[in-house]
Amino acid sequence: MSQKRDLLGIEHLTSKDITQYLNLAERFASVLERPIPIVPSLRGKTILTLFFEPSTRTQISFSIAAKRLSADVLNFSKSASSVSKGETLLDTARNIEAMKVDGVVVRHWAPGAAKFLSENLAAFIVNAGDGGHEHPTQALLDLLTMRRHFKNFKRLKVLIVGDIEHSRVARSDIFGLTTLGAHVAVCAPPTLIPLQIEKLGVEVHYDLDAVIDHYDVVMALRIQLERQESGLFPSIREYREQYGLTRERAARMKSKSIIMHPGPTNRGVEIDPDVADSTMSVILEQVKNGVALRMAVLFIHSGGKIV
Repeated sequence: MSQKRDLLGIEHLTSKDITQYLNLAERFASVLERPIPIVPSLRGKTILTLFFEPSTRTQISFSIAAKRLSADVLNFSKSASSVSKGETLLDTARNIEAMKVDGVVVRHWAPGAAKFLSENLAAFIVNAGDGGHEHPTQALLDLLTMRRHFKNFKRLKVLIVGDIEHSRVARSDIFGLTTLGAHVAVCAPPTLIPLQIEKLGVEVHYDLDAVIDHYDVVMALRIQLERQESGLFPSIREYREQYGLTRERAARMKSKSIIMHPGPTNRGVEIDPDVADSTMSVILEQVKNGVALRMAVLFIHSGGKIV
């Protein structure tokens, strides 16, 4: 892998970089199947999860990953911290530096927050989501899940449906998939698709029913009402009718295609409950693969040697 101290995004990774993360994650996946799923790779290291936005799955996934590598883990809660009393991100960074932690996993509402910390801390930084910018480990675990089902990205056709405009997951997935040679398309109301997104190498569709049977992977995205202005689509009901992954739409997909969702899901909006729980859905696989993938990320960025 090219020498990068931090993982701030997918955009500038090479296909070799991405493949190395995925290959190591496969090895750690086998570790997680052992009766005692722990290795001493990060013994003596301290990892801080620094989350300024609410998160359940991602923060827990990183914490489990670090503990499976035998690291000590500190979990930061914004509501219980000095941030709620006015402490700045720089103040927080300097306090972290004084505590001599080895790695920081950060989620923040501001794009560029992870990069800011990387410029002010000696510890390695892993971006766990910075505003609407990127979410690199979610993209990597999505790629790992796809590779386990289809092996070859060069012939893979992926459709991302939903709130593309506000989705850091969509951006990171698009960067990763196009780098690996997959064909990527997006589908959403025009108000939820960024201007000139075609420059990222993706096709744009507005009619889900016209294209859903063309793709190997269909990924639904959560409608992010907390990041939206009002009026981007008429109603939740109309959105579901036009863009929701319903039982009828799932039945029209390719026989070996899969349905993904980065979570958390709005059941009955972007995906119906029986579709989310169907045999086509790999949502729980994504969660499981996330631990192995994040073990790989923490191992690589803590200076672990891959043999």
